[in-house]
Amino acid sequence: MQIPIVNGIYTDVTADYRTSYPLNLVPVPKQNGIANGYLRKADGIALFCDMEKGGIDRGGINWNGVCYRVIGSTLWRIDEQGHCTSIGTVSGSEQCSFAYSFDRLGISSGGKLYYLKDNKLEQVTNANLGAVVDVEWIDGYFVTTDGEFIIQTELNDPTQVSPTKYGSSEADPDPIVGLMKVRNELVVLNRYTIEVFSNTGSAGFAFARVDGAMMTKGLISTQGKCLFAQSFAFVGSGKNEPCSVYLGANGGLSKIATREIERIISEYSDAQLATIVLEAKEQEMHQHLYLHLPNRTLVFDFAATQIMQQPIWFELSSSTDGKGAYRAINHVWCYNKWIVGDRFNSNVGVLSNKLSSHYGEPVCWQIDTTFIYNGGQAGQIKSIELVGLTGRTNDMPDPKVFLSWTKDGLTWSNERLHRQGMRGQYNKRIIWLRAIGMFRQAIGLRFRGCDDSLASFTAIEADVEAYGNGGQ
Repeated sequence: MQIPIVNGIYTDVTADYRTSYPLNLVPVPKQNGIANGYLRKADGIALFCDMEKGGIDRGGINWNGVCYRVIGSTLWRIDEQGHCTSIGTVSGSEQCSFAYSFDRLGISSGGKLYYLKDNKLEQVTNANLGAVVDVEWIDGYFVTTDGEFIIQTELNDPTQVSPTKYGSSEADPDPIVGLMKVRNELVVLNRYTIEVFSNTGSAGFAFARVDGAMMTKGLISTQGKCLFAQSFAFVGSGKNEPCSVYLGANGGLSKIATREIERIISEYSDAQLATIVLEAKEQEMHQHLYLHLPNRTLVFDFAATQIMQQPIWFELSSSTDGKGAYRAINHVWCYNKWIVGDRFNSNVGVLSNKLSSHYGEPVCWQIDTTFIYNGGQAGQIKSIELVGLTGRTNDMPDPKVFLSWTKDGLTWSNERLHRQGMRGQYNKRIIWLRAIGMFRQAIGLRFRGCDDSLASFTAIEADVEAYGNGGQ
């Protein structure tokens, strides 16, 4: 019997079946002769820039082939060798927004707007600008919002703002939370509605509302949006609704959050959700959407979802027990590598598929299965095998796998250990023989480890011996 490993099932104290997603394992849809896909270790994080900068990462961008990041209150330029150069100081402590024109980089930070031009950082001090919640660049204009108005800079001088060239999003009296440019249209994301504007070249405010393009969902967090899958994704809700994750498509919206994802999101207050970060990362036929919650990071794979015809989510964590946030944030593709910031300190890291550790520390991985149901009859698992690619280790000489099981989805057995295989043991099989006793109706399995190996797991094979009604 082959057991699916894309996701698992557990139960909670409210007598509800819950979905368990793979932890630090990335689902890969690929026919390999054993199964239709497999789970591989998520990329590790190596230190790229080790200068002590102070503060946490607040955002980054690839501009003109160079990586720029805001860490703490400083804007840094990071070169291909990982050398960091301080450029200037910005205000605030929350996530920043970036937008660039042909000759300057705009940064929204701490309610202010900054421009980087000719390696010189300056704040825009025009009194008509007001507070800056978000910034975008479109058709020659830097466009900002203070939460009430849409504000455009002058076409011939981006440091100037005219009070006669304000716009507004008036379909609903909800505040403006963020701005985006999608297919060269200005998308204004309010708290409960989304409106689309196009450039009409008007003498005053240059953009006009596109009739019929309004959407009745809105954004909860300024950074809870990003371009994704040829459109845009965001976290938010309509009026009198809990928050979910949505994908804009063909003038409409589709929900990509599962019931489990919505349950997780509902555990946070609106104030906490206002701090979440959503970002996209595409590589090797994966289209990953990272949902950075206050203490968790969940990832949706749009491409794998299309191929496998079921929602593909997994979880990332930098902890050794699986209970903690993923340290990497604000992914920037530059110098032919993914450069990442750190949620907890000033590290600048780089992702590597040759590692599974985070800054040299092993992290926890976990697979839960759905229930093995023996048609209502009792049974015993004579053997259980975790099928995969072994013998690929780095610093840990002999990584281990721990097996436990549950008969109710709520309480778990003591763990049974099995060695995963030392370096070079490519044919090592991970098999438990008669490790599990009798089960009366159904049983769920959990496999976990904490190591720096590069193992991939393809399937779980179980040899189930039926007892008929004799086990009742």
